[in-house]
Amino acid sequence: MGEMLRVGQVLRYASGKDPTEPVLDGYPNFHHLTDSPGHKRALLESGINGMAKVPVGGRRRRPAILVRSSPWKAGSEQTPWHDVFDMDNGHVRYFGDHKAGLAKPPGTTTGNAALLDAFAEHQAPTPEERAGAAPLLLFRAVSRNGRVKGYVEFCGIGVIERAERIVQWAGHEHTTFTNYVYDIALLDLAVENDQVDWDWITARRSPAVADQETLVKAPRAWREWVKRGHSALPRVRRRVARARVTKVRDQRPVPGSRRHEDLQFIYGQFDTRKHDFEAVASAVAARVLKGSGHNYREGWITRRSGDGGADFVGRIDLGSGLAGTSLVVLGQAKCVNPDSLVSAEQIARVVARLRRGWIGIYVTTGAFSEPAQVEMVEDQYPIVLVNGLDVARELRGMARDDHGDDLTACLNHIVYAQGVPITSRRPEEILLE
Repeated sequence: MGEMLRVGQVLRYASGKDPTEPVLDGYPNFHHLTDSPGHKRALLESGINGMAKVPVGGRRRRPAILVRSSPWKAGSEQTPWHDVFDMDNGHVRYFGDHKAGLAKPPGTTTGNAALLDAFAEHQAPTPEERAGAAPLLLFRAVSRNGRVKGYVEFCGIGVIERAERIVQWAGHEHTTFTNYVYDIALLDLAVENDQVDWDWITARRSPAVADQETLVKAPRAWREWVKRGHSALPRVRRRVARARVTKVRDQRPVPGSRRHEDLQFIYGQFDTRKHDFEAVASAVAARVLKGSGHNYREGWITRRSGDGGADFVGRIDLGSGLAGTSLVVLGQAKCVNPDSLVSAEQIARVVARLRRGWIGIYVTTGAFSEPAQVEMVEDQYPIVLVNGLDVARELRGMARDDHGDDLTACLNHIVYAQGVPITSRRPEEILLE
């Protein structure tokens, strides 16, 4: 495995272009990370930097196009446009390199010509043709150490979805000019821990390595796009929300394991005693939140009717005195078959009951659907999700810590002896205690 480019990593791009030092001024050296012995240096001198094509199997392959955006130039006479980097949703809108006053057609400037060539490759109808297409490696200039030049952030790899010919205003010249704008899909690199192996690009630079052979080093999302084309983009596009989603199978204990037996036992105990499970959920919530370092206080279990959508209430205290505040915690408990899924609508109903300064916690013996988790992340719901595997793990931990590893004794203590009151008080009253 070669040097790795990591999404979000800031690199030093020094004018000397010396590849020998791994670190310069406290930052990884771009020219060291992108060094391919026997080949010319990878450059970011222009906005659009197409690597020289190499002959492979009767055609010419461009190894990659390195694209750099300079936000500090946006709106200037030299760069009157504003590129858009939406990293969370895997979309970049990037303007080409035609400028006012250039006599040549807009598609013939060096950068536009390279991107339009890549766009044609990215629209290719067969996997064989797409295997040779040039990946886009995207960077944006960032300020460090009081300097706006000499540092770049790696933003990932992309394919061009659309290329549009547009008319732009030239600012100080008080005229218009024609240019191209490109909509680029950033690919999901979660499998690679948001990293790209530079050996992939080095392999693409070698005439001796066939297109299919280069895919061995390529990220999985790129291989999937090569195989299926643009129809794969909804699945392989970078989505920060997706990176925070836990697959359903990972929310359930392994069948036959002790955790699996524990969860089935817990469900069997409370399937017909839903109200008693609310006390269990409150205890689990307290253990989860305290285990995360929060100063959490259990409040009460709500009555069976008129609970206003909350099954239990708690409070998190942050800081102290004038430098402190408290948050109401509204708890939802759902004892359901461990094979069940909690939907986005069910979570949204809990969130709808939250007021300013409140958060929710949803404790269930089931699992949370992936669409529900994506919606929670994208809409920034202030809610904690505790799935069946978590419930089994926390209760077994409580049994081991306080009841000689006797799960039955632990559950009986929570329900009958712990003393969490049952009341119809309003949730906000916990702030007065």
